[in-house]
Amino acid sequence: MNEQKMRLRNAGFVTFFFSGICAISSGVVVSLLQEQYGFAYGMTGTLLSLMSIGNLLAGFLAGVLPGVLGLKPSVLLLTVGYTLGYGIMGFTGAEVLLAAAFFLVGIAKGSAMNACTILVSDNSADRTRGMNLMHSCYACGALLCPFLIAAAAKVSTSLAVFLLAALGVVLWLVYLKTPMGGKVQRAKAAIDWSFLRSYQFWLLTGLLFCQNAAEQSVTGWMVTYFKGSGIIAGTLAAYTVTVMWGATLVARLLIAFVFPFKAPRKAMVVMAVTCTIFYVFLMRADSQLSAILLLFAFAFAMAGMNPTAVASAGKMTSVTSMGIMLPVASSGAILMPWVIGRVAEGAGLAAGMATNIIPCVGLCVFAVLVARER
Repeated sequence: MNEQKMRLRNAGFVTFFFSGICAISSGVVVSLLQEQYGFAYGMTGTLLSLMSIGNLLAGFLAGVLPGVLGLKPSVLLLTVGYTLGYGIMGFTGAEVLLAAAFFLVGIAKGSAMNACTILVSDNSADRTRGMNLMHSCYACGALLCPFLIAAAAKVSTSLAVFLLAALGVVLWLVYLKTPMGGKVQRAKAAIDWSFLRSYQFWLLTGLLFCQNAAEQSVTGWMVTYFKGSGIIAGTLAAYTVTVMWGATLVARLLIAFVFPFKAPRKAMVVMAVTCTIFYVFLMRADSQLSAILLLFAFAFAMAGMNPTAVASAGKMTSVTSMGIMLPVASSGAILMPWVIGRVAEGAGLAAGMATNIIPCVGLCVFAVLVARER
């Protein structure tokens, strides 16, 4: 691998690490904000959904803006949302401004996902290994986020979110120094839209839709759920994010280096079925130890789904195809957190979290359909 490719790939690894801290912290931050300002479960779900709407919009913009502004200016413009969003949260608790802040964080999250996917997939000798390594970097960041937030929150919630804003600046500066492609000329060859006619493309998009719905619901709601149900003490509940992403990191590193998938599509079926089973048991957990172990098992089973599915797109992976697949799939992360919030207000938090079994089952269905494709 030449030096330029390594530099681009490594930029994807580094920036996805910081994105892991900034993006996953939103679930911990929304719990802190709820405690500080006392808004209802419905508002919590709305904020998480707005972040996912920003994520969705960012994916479409990431597919369009490079043709107008160039790749690097587009990435710089969209990823500044981490700094702006968390900066707003540090200054105010007004619901309208918090909504705008979570939306901006979602835009930055979606842009980082798209940019890193292209940087790593296009510059890795082994696409599946490269994607799992990239998501391992994300998991490392997510693993650290509760410790950073908890340390800063001992002083104040505002300090915690300002710290995330500062990390957003670091991520932005790495992109600034990365030699991405220049402005795309309009006279360049026409974009290949043939992937839209591919049945496999839409099956993978459906699979990622369910994966995003299930994962974002757990990431965004689990801290609040454990606190509200009393299963885990409030101070310890924030660290369940560490448990989840610790499991994710271990699984992705094992996939990348120790047990690489020889049959990725069959592996996705196994992952879908096992994570669904573990989620059912997780919702029935009634002790701290069983809840932590089952959360670890759920995250471990889910860990390789996203990178393996994206890698399975093969030649369909491009700025344009990822600009459609990833944001359409991320709409699952818009829907489920909002549904959980509404059900929780009417029937209780446990009932709200139980509805997350729906995307888990959908994950199984799409995984089987993908595996049946030639």
